[in-house]
Amino acid sequence: MSTYTNLKLEILGHTAVLTLANPPANTWTAESLASLRQLVLDLNADRTIYSLVVTGEGEKFFSAGAELKLFADGDKGVARNMAELFGAAFETLSQFRGVSIAAINGYAMGGGLECALACDIRIVEEQSQMALPEAGIGLLPCAGGTQLLPRLVGEGWAKRMILCGERVDAQTALRIGLVEQVVAKGTARQHALDLAAKVDKQSPSSVAVCKTLIQSARHQPSAAGLPLERDLFVGLFDTQDQKEGVNAFLQKRSPEWKNA
Repeated sequence: MSTYTNLKLEILGHTAVLTLANPPANTWTAESLASLRQLVLDLNADRTIYSLVVTGEGEKFFSAGAELKLFADGDKGVARNMAELFGAAFETLSQFRGVSIAAINGYAMGGGLECALACDIRIVEEQSQMALPEAGIGLLPCAGGTQLLPRLVGEGWAKRMILCGERVDAQTALRIGLVEQVVAKGTARQHALDLAAKVDKQSPSSVAVCKTLIQSARHQPSAAGLPLERDLFVGLFDTQDQKEGVNAFLQKRSPEWKNA
């Protein structure tokens, strides 16, 4: 695979572990955003990878978001370029073929939280705090925050976080549906790996199709989604994994997935 700027990649079995590594706050730059997009595309091309865990380096930050010095002189060209890079990176992350899990190990602010929002599942350590504070400095969350946050927490809490700049702690995030699990400090990565181990037991072919259907429900009515669900069910019968899964169950053995 390629070399990725400010990103560390480790492969553990069928799981890719991505660590955001731009100290001290794991901020995003143009180079690291381009690298994230390329990294996810590379993982999509590797049929042995079923899940992706995203976490931050160090004990304090998951990611503090964009490198704000880029916007200090008000250059609209820089702003447009960064907005497009953020969009391309996080939309590609959202479309990762397998299951993506954000292991939030500290502050997740602005583009840091939007990175977690682009993942399928969020596990957060108890000391973490999350916010979309862009309006407080004359900006807005342009990497999916205004679109993805309301779907998770509802319009009211999205407006509290985005319009009022309200910061939420781990327990509040769990209560409002921003995250799915709160864990002890220093354990988010391991809990994410434990969840990824459950993904290993699922057919990767089925997971990819199910994820497509779940996310398509954001954009289309059930009248369109239900027929598609049935069509994609039948389409799975073209895969080796479908035959292997059913026969392994009938033969009372563990399936051997081929992601094909």
